[in-house]
Amino acid sequence: MTSSKNKHLGAGIAAFLVMTNFTSLPASAHETKLPLGNGQVSSQPKQDHVYSCKTRFNPNAPGARGSGAWIKGDYWYPELKPTVDGDVVWSNAQIKVQLSGNTRQIRANNLPSHGTGVYPVQRNDDAYRYDRNPNSIRSQSINLELPANPELASRASCVPMGMIGVALTGAAIYNALDARGDDAPAHEIQDECGGHPERRGQYHYHNGSDCMIEQDPGPGKHSGLIGYALDGFGIYGNQDRDGAHLSNADLDACHGHVGAVNWDGQLVTMYHYHLTDEYPYTLGCFAGTPVRGR
Repeated sequence: MTSSKNKHLGAGIAAFLVMTNFTSLPASAHETKLPLGNGQVSSQPKQDHVYSCKTRFNPNAPGARGSGAWIKGDYWYPELKPTVDGDVVWSNAQIKVQLSGNTRQIRANNLPSHGTGVYPVQRNDDAYRYDRNPNSIRSQSINLELPANPELASRASCVPMGMIGVALTGAAIYNALDARGDDAPAHEIQDECGGHPERRGQYHYHNGSDCMIEQDPGPGKHSGLIGYALDGFGIYGNQDRDGAHLSNADLDACHGHVGAVNWDGQLVTMYHYHLTDEYPYTLGCFAGTPVRGR
């Protein structure tokens, strides 16, 4: 590992890029003021909520030690929130996405193609005052076989704690909750790319990141693909075809809708998820049938 600038592409990603058309444009841009998602956990699909498989949360679970000026009442201000220092390059980052018949195979080692902060959080880091994340980023085996042409399930299903999808950067995507059931992006301190490791060392995001890779943007100004959910449906950035930022009101309870997207090199009208700046940021539930993440 060496230090360099964020948003570079790791050597292990290079072979994948040959097959696809990527842009380095940001996948997300944060509003100045966002409503807190604390308490917005549901036992069924519900707009603006996370339909969580976990129903009981320990208010004393490990996590951020406190909050600062970026949380004011029922809102939080991303631009005021500190980030974990550092810019560690993972030159051995690897991800490979292949189609094999009706299956999409994803193999990755969960190390991101962009720089990360220094973990564990160092004592001289201003983030240490609020979140003393003691975990180190470690390689993880991601081995997924997703449906290449996913279908909507008869009913939506809950999202687990842990991985709910994988980004094209090679890192895992989690839901919006921290271990206490609160709004993770608002309370936990992440690095400049919006990620951090959990206790096993799995580096992950809880919301969109400017470091995410977008594949094949369009039609129009529609955001490109940033990753895949565990049910096989694509996760796209936060812009519609007119370039406007999508909100929860534009999406269903699972954070998706049906529309035209670039999918495996073709323009297809299909269901897909979107990132939004507002909670729950990624997925509220699974609209398809998820495979078990491993």
